[in-house]
Amino acid sequence: MPAARTSSRRALAVCGVLVVALFAVVALAPLPFVIAQPGTTTANVLGEHKNKPVITISGAPTRLTSGQLRMTTIEATGPDTQIRLGDVVDSWFRTDRAVMPREAVYPSGQSDREIEQHNVAEMKKSQDAAADAALRYLHRSSKDVKVELSLADVGGPSAGLLFSLGVVDKLAGDGRGGDLTGGRVIAGTGTITPEGEVGAVGGVSLKTQAAARDGATVFLVPKGECSDASAELPKGMRLVPVTTLDQAVASLKALKDGGRVPTC
Repeated sequence: MPAARTSSRRALAVCGVLVVALFAVVALAPLPFVIAQPGTTTANVLGEHKNKPVITISGAPTRLTSGQLRMTTIEATGPDTQIRLGDVVDSWFRTDRAVMPREAVYPSGQSDREIEQHNVAEMKKSQDAAADAALRYLHRSSKDVKVELSLADVGGPSAGLLFSLGVVDKLAGDGRGGDLTGGRVIAGTGTITPEGEVGAVGGVSLKTQAAARDGATVFLVPKGECSDASAELPKGMRLVPVTTLDQAVASLKALKDGGRVPTC
């Protein structure tokens, strides 16, 4: 019996060592995730970027604007950054961090340069769609009115809605001679189609934090992402859900006039 007990203890000790070794390997092994955090909101589409107007319009008179329409971003660790178990666990317990699958941010099999080129192409496509949507909303012809947007170095399609609203504000404002923004600092996110349909983008809870940090009090969010945006909503931030450019314009006008505005 003593020999059997000794053998059992030895077996348990070996198993314990193997378990500890397994946990050590898991803790040190790189995982297929990226860590995201609130990014910059300094790009006001009604203002300038790198000493150049973000929106330049020719073929039609434009108006001076006093408010701000800030596009929001998230910052993610690079595609080659090694994320380990400790990083993931730490981020899960923080409201200003998010763990995302690497392939959701960086397409697999592409180099850093290819990823950058892809993001710039997506932004250019988004800008073209945003200009088309705004001109269509205003019943203007793209043959007569030319819109140039100069934020191609900020990758991705998530600023489409803000670009469209910026074009509308510069060309028509609220339709009564005033700013569409009502002079407020308004932030938001959302893709847009040439037909004016607003689409989801991801990372909205981080973007609301970035917007609040930089002084925005209103955040336009794709309606389908209301629950995500509400989860970590900063105090004092007003969420306005949108599904189309028409609805976004109508909501901003109602907000300015003190009317009824949709909420999440």
